[in-house]
Amino acid sequence: MKAQVLYGPGDLRYEERPVPEPGEHELLIRVSSVGICGSDVPRILRTGAHIHPLIPGHEFSGVVVECGRGSDSSLAGKRVGVFPLIPCRSCEACRKKSYEMCRHYDYLGSRCDGGFAEYVRVPQWQLLPLPEGISDEAAAMLEPLAVAAHAMRRTEILPEDTVAVTGLGTIGQMLVMLLKDAGVKKIFAVGNKDFQKETVTGSGIPEEDFIDSREGDAVKRLRELTEGRGCDVCFECVGRNETVKSTLDMAAIAGRVVLVGNPASDMGLERDLYWKILRSQLKLCGTWNSSFGGAGDEGDDWHYVAERIASGKIVPERLITHRFGLEGLPQGLHIMDGKTEDYIKIMLKP
Repeated sequence: MKAQVLYGPGDLRYEERPVPEPGEHELLIRVSSVGICGSDVPRILRTGAHIHPLIPGHEFSGVVVECGRGSDSSLAGKRVGVFPLIPCRSCEACRKKSYEMCRHYDYLGSRCDGGFAEYVRVPQWQLLPLPEGISDEAAAMLEPLAVAAHAMRRTEILPEDTVAVTGLGTIGQMLVMLLKDAGVKKIFAVGNKDFQKETVTGSGIPEEDFIDSREGDAVKRLRELTEGRGCDVCFECVGRNETVKSTLDMAAIAGRVVLVGNPASDMGLERDLYWKILRSQLKLCGTWNSSFGGAGDEGDDWHYVAERIASGKIVPERLITHRFGLEGLPQGLHIMDGKTEDYIKIMLKP
């Protein structure tokens, strides 16, 4: 099979590899679509992975083509989405079925071979058989969409709440879509690119509720739009010190702040902002990954977003800005790393 193989930081090779054989309770998946995640960029170009050589890629969908010993043979030929985090099943988090917080996990695409290949072997438990109405590309976006849903569902949001989303990359854009779908009536979207404005307004956000941080103080503008009150719920989807500070400053009295973005640097808070957290009694919530309990757990984040897609209420494909073959991974990484073109989600098709 063809695969993109990472041999070390910046050493990515498109080459022939043996098709993996599924082991016990494993299935062989023919990859249909695979997205490039923002975390793939530093992993491939700068930091490397946990092991080398490694096939990266963790946002993918596919078709079951072979069943290993002890696996469910009825899954052969089924289209599936894949939860990439492989839990240990024995730590405290796993015993509570909070598998996303497993302390001894394996991970497709960063700790073991993932989806930037024509085939990948996957433990059966990781699979979500796809209902009708979910395309291959939408199924490859279940993972980031479930991450956005996890952030939203960790906070009890009411339709009458005023909400701000800072950072309009893939996760931020998906949060806007999910919040609109959940019936939230007032959403402020904070971004810094014209195409981000075009996308969120296409999701139903009024143009006047897009706050362009290039045009001045985003916090001041949001306070003007809320008559000085701020927002009941604020999501930070960037992971930079300055946006964490501004997001905290956007919160209303007794507001909730959800930290979503992976940190790009160390974080620090001035004393006045720390005082605001205390005096306004803000609630800070961290969020990580998404909840998945296997194919039978219909209450988890993956089933939630799959149902929204299948019903036509969420259309994640509209966020795809680029499509390449598997050989186009370096081109996609270059676009994302250098921001040489406007992009939201770059999708590959082996």
